[in-house]
Amino acid sequence: MRLGINLGYWGAGMDGDNLAVAQEADRLGYDVCWAAEAYGSDAPTVLAWVAAQTESIDVGSAIMQIPARQPAMTAMTAATLDTLSGGRFRLGLGVSGPQVSEGWYGVRFDKPLARTREYVEIVRRAMSRERLTHEGAHWTLPLPGGPGKPLKLTVHPQREHIPLYIAAIGPKNLEQTGEIADGALLIFPSAAHLEETALRHLRAGREKAGLTMDGFDVCPTVPLAVGDDVNALADTFRPYTALYVGGMGSREQNFYNRLARRMGYEKEAAEIQDRYLSGDKAGAAAAVPHRLIDDTTLLGSVERIADRMSAYAEAGVTTLTLAPAGFTLEERIAALRAGTEALEHAGLAD
Repeated sequence: MRLGINLGYWGAGMDGDNLAVAQEADRLGYDVCWAAEAYGSDAPTVLAWVAAQTESIDVGSAIMQIPARQPAMTAMTAATLDTLSGGRFRLGLGVSGPQVSEGWYGVRFDKPLARTREYVEIVRRAMSRERLTHEGAHWTLPLPGGPGKPLKLTVHPQREHIPLYIAAIGPKNLEQTGEIADGALLIFPSAAHLEETALRHLRAGREKAGLTMDGFDVCPTVPLAVGDDVNALADTFRPYTALYVGGMGSREQNFYNRLARRMGYEKEAAEIQDRYLSGDKAGAAAAVPHRLIDDTTLLGSVERIADRMSAYAEAGVTTLTLAPAGFTLEERIAALRAGTEALEHAGLAD
């Protein structure tokens, strides 16, 4: 099992340290460094900055939002980043959520599965440097009856095939991801529930495409905090978990809330959402079960973290992306090093 890191969103208060974290991960042999975007910093700019100041670690978007860019623009960006980084770019895509898609980008959040499938088809065709044509429900290239003509990407990516990942949570999206992507970006993964909540759906998609799970990258992001007091460490993640389970999206469309319910937290997920949407964020955080946090993070000593890493590997994770917690750069660097030590302790290092 490989390790990655996730820098999250730029502008979150740790920007001055993020480059140092990425460089230390590069030095330690981490496999990939991901950056996110929502409605603040964009992922490609951050990744270009990191790639220019690292040596061997891959850089990946987790995610580039589908409603933010035309698919041909995404192909251009991917090809450019792959060239500039010396073949180290990974393209992670996702539909975002209805509030961001419609409120920030002005793009209707309708038929997300069909839009994603078409988007990936166009991106792949463009990155392959074929002349770009497409006739679908959401995009037609070139536009009929006008001066447009099929064009070919002029940039030559470093690699013939740039790895393409999709952020997926729901069963149908996971199945489609297995069918059309090279990897899945997962969030709030519980090793104990990974088969029922994700792997079986991904596997079904691979089988639909006549493929196996061999070579498919199962890549969840897991917060990491090192220390002796597991309960205290878990409490630091209560606001984070409450935000996603309770406040990310609307009451009707919160994919993270649905995931918590599928993991057996039906009653707790409802309470967290009720409290969060009523404005009681502290109450929502208090309502998050300790077990939900502990199951979806890496907390404690190096030995305890190693045991949890082994469980993720046995469940089918191929790249475990860590979000190292800490109030200072030194604490985040220490967490990164503990991650490497735990992987070695578990006997999972290459």
